[in-house]
This record gives sequence, C-alpha cells and structure tokens, in this order.
Amino acid sequence: MSQKVLLNSKEVNIILHRLACQLIENHNNFENTVLIGIQPRGTFLANRLAQMLREDYKIKNVKLGHLDITFFRDDFRRGEKPLEANTTDIDFLVEDKNIVFIDDVLYTGRSIRAALTAIQSFGRPNEIELLTLIDRRFSRHLPIQPNYRGRQVDAINEEKVKVNWKEHGGEDVVYLINK
Repeated sequence: MSQKVLLNSKEVNIILHRLACQLIENHNNFENTVLIGIQPRGTFLANRLAQMLREDYKIKNVKLGHLDITFFRDDFRRGEKPLEANTTDIDFLVEDKNIVFIDDVLYTGRSIRAALTAIQSFGRPNEIELLTLIDRRFSRHLPIQPNYRGRQVDAINEEKVKVNWKEHGGEDVVYLINK
C-alpha cells in the first residue's frame, strides 16, 4: 500500500478560505442560509468553515448543524457488522432556508442522496447546495455534483482518498492511497 499527499496543511487552509469566500459571495450575511455537516466526516469540514466564517470573515449569524444519514443510506443493511449511528444536531428550522450540505469527499453520491432524504424530516428547504473538499469525479453512481469543490481528483475505484483534520488525527492533510 502506498500513499501520496494530495493536499498539505497549507493547501487545505488556502482551499478552506476560498470555499468560505465563495459561500459569502453567494449567501452574503447567511441570514437565510444554514450549513449542515454530514456525519461523520463532513462535520469536521463544516465546523472549520463555520468557525472561519465567524472569526475570520465576521459573519455573525452562521447557523451550523450536523446530520446523521446512517439509516437513510441504501446500503445500511448490507454489512456484516451492526451500524453505529452518529448524532443529528439541528437546532434551527430548515423550512424555506437555503441549505449547504458539507462533506469531505464526494465519491459515489449515495451519502448525499441519503442526506437529501434525511433532511426532509426537518422541513422543506428553499434550496440545497453541496460543498465538498474533494470531488472524485470518475466514481459517481448518481447524478450529483458539488456547487463548491475544494479540489477535483481523478482517482480510480481501487484508490482511496483519506482526509485528516488536525482536530481528529493531528494535521490537515489529504492522501491518495493505493491498495
């Protein structure tokens, strides 16, 4: 097994600032927009972007939630081991809001499909967008594309993209792993 660094800490930071600026361009003061990190790994990216918007760009009313999609996935009963659900933490209304789903890697699109189903339990949003740090464009099973992407990666199916966050693993780095 070999691994190659796709993004180092400095590059991740630059991309996060670019993504934050793109969000500000499209959502201004976030009065009618909410950020929702998709559990488990999208929450690290969502937390970081929300913190950046609040602290670096002085956006006061950034609403952030976390959405568990475990039992909305189309493959949740296919594994041998029992699934462990994550927590959903959405303490605001999504009815008529603009939602930005946030996930670290867009691969097949199945997680996003599950998130689209899961969010309906909380109301009917006005619009839903997708922000992802890594877009694996040649691996899609569903016609889902990000509105905001940090980096596009042409990884084949045997390769894996792994995102590490300093809050969970020690450093901000993205690897391409060959099995």
